[in-house]
Amino acid sequence: MRWLFRLIGIVVLLAVVLVAGLLMLPGDKIAKVALDQIEAQTGRAVTLKGETRLSYYPVLGARTGALEIANADWSHTGPLLTAEGLKVGVDLTALLAGDIKITGLELLSPAVLLERHSDGRANWEIGVDGIAPSGQASTGSSNALALSLDRALIAGGSLRYLDHGTGTDLLVEDLALDLSWPVYRGKAGFALSARPAGMEEIAVQGEVADLAALIEGQVTKVTATASLPETVAQFSGLVGLPSQLQANVSFSTTNSAVAFAALGIPDVQLPQGLGQVAQVSGNVTVTDGTQLSLREASLRLDQNSFTWAADLDLSGPRPNLTARFSGGALDFSQLGGGETTAGEGSVLQDGWSKAPIDASALALLNGQVSLTAPSLKLPGLNFDRLELRADLDRSRLVVALKELSGYGGGFAGQVVANNRSGLSVGGDVRATGVDMQSLLGDLIGVTRFTGQADAHVAYLGVGQSLHQIMHSLSGDGALNMGRGTIEGIDLDSLMRQGLVTGGTTVFDSLTATFTMQNGDLNNPDLLLQLPVVNATGMGRVGLGNMDIDYLFTSQIGSLENQGGLAIPVRIKGPWAAPKVWPDLEKAIDLNLKEEKAKAKAELENKVSKELGLDQQDGESLEDAAKRKLEEEVLKGLGNLFKN
Repeated sequence: MRWLFRLIGIVVLLAVVLVAGLLMLPGDKIAKVALDQIEAQTGRAVTLKGETRLSYYPVLGARTGALEIANADWSHTGPLLTAEGLKVGVDLTALLAGDIKITGLELLSPAVLLERHSDGRANWEIGVDGIAPSGQASTGSSNALALSLDRALIAGGSLRYLDHGTGTDLLVEDLALDLSWPVYRGKAGFALSARPAGMEEIAVQGEVADLAALIEGQVTKVTATASLPETVAQFSGLVGLPSQLQANVSFSTTNSAVAFAALGIPDVQLPQGLGQVAQVSGNVTVTDGTQLSLREASLRLDQNSFTWAADLDLSGPRPNLTARFSGGALDFSQLGGGETTAGEGSVLQDGWSKAPIDASALALLNGQVSLTAPSLKLPGLNFDRLELRADLDRSRLVVALKELSGYGGGFAGQVVANNRSGLSVGGDVRATGVDMQSLLGDLIGVTRFTGQADAHVAYLGVGQSLHQIMHSLSGDGALNMGRGTIEGIDLDSLMRQGLVTGGTTVFDSLTATFTMQNGDLNNPDLLLQLPVVNATGMGRVGLGNMDIDYLFTSQIGSLENQGGLAIPVRIKGPWAAPKVWPDLEKAIDLNLKEEKAKAKAELENKVSKELGLDQQDGESLEDAAKRKLEEEVLKGLGNLFKN
């Protein structure tokens, strides 16, 4: 804001010089005096084009031609300020009494260029030494002019901000200001509107309790209200330039999609629970321009509410944020959208996205954020308590799940995103004592499976796209269940008698381990143990290639006594359309093993007799046949060379 008051100071200085000479000098002489004054006290060349016209009736005042104020000597981008002209009107009675009462000040179509050099210098760092930015003389004289400003207008203006250090180039158009400041040591009202590039118009109106005090660096009360379509922001508190602030702030939107569109971000529709309707408020304190704190803050995102506090430290090499959120009963059950979209289906057909992942935001700041809530709803899932902490340090984000209880058990662990030297993601998560009936019931609608389970998974993926990360996944994991049941089907009857019946299957345990390497998950030892029937599984799940090759086998514990069958089922192919079929070759190997052995023995015996083989101890029929053949060949070769 200081740059704005400095520019106002220059314009007011020009106006003061103009009106002071109204009764003494012709217009061109007045303009020359004004230029000399501004150039001497700002160090910036000022150019007035065209003649300065004076008026004595009905309003005492002057109008200049085109106005231009030079930029800093290190800039090569154009003037600091250009305008089509300046209009100024004064109160004749006040002027004769020795005061300057400006009844009207209008800057016509100004274009302001604010510029920061790569070394940190700013082109708005200028001084107006002979006169305070407010227009009041700063000589310390007791008979200083008392300046007041009934109304100041800016219309059709523009503002461009260039930062050569960061590459920022921001353009604001349709800039308009209506300022009323009737008493120098008094209240000033303002209405400001502007349209940043790509956005709709933002309107701000408010009041400064003592504008002169604010310009002179003292603290004064400021109230302001800013509005966008469907959105309002309010400010009320104490402000001191350049960087003192203590105020209550609030923000609310009744339709965030409309607000995003007004800000130049179209087609953003937040899920229910993340802020289709949002409200935030709190007490903000800024000290030394580098320390910001927020206290007694509240946040409401649709049905979700939080109380929170935050501290932001800007003094270090990068900002550091500390925040603590305490939520009510959190409901994010609408985040999933409920149905699979065409875009999700195309992922299964085309594979993981190869679009580059921009994780540069991890470098914006360091921070520590914590969240607690008495309950949490996610799509299809319900938990009793949540406590997590997120730590961001030099582009490495660690989200630690301190506590997540539900389904009779608990979940804990952490996930990591590291972008210090290329992007990597990893995690180590455990579940303990989880009731599978309630968990699977909520997750996929299956309630037949009962029992408690422990599970663990650790993983690491590296890459700059989802495709690369999924193809690089490595890690391991395990699943372990004790005694449980499968309701609605009796596997014993099915396997031993081939009867599909109701009832309940009681199993003793379910265990499995897996490893991941280069995007493939390999499980060698799935085991489901029942009193009579066992089921095993082994195979590969391609997490990167989105395919599967898995063999699941159910078999009776004792085939000889039960007369049942082992039924291997192979699942193979892409995730989008896997093929499932009984593996007959494997079934024959498992179910006819004895018959095959008996047939093989009879065949070998017959071959041995027909060929006259004499098997030696430990020698197979094949080896005996090879030996017999070698002997006969050598004998034949020997007879070939006899006379």
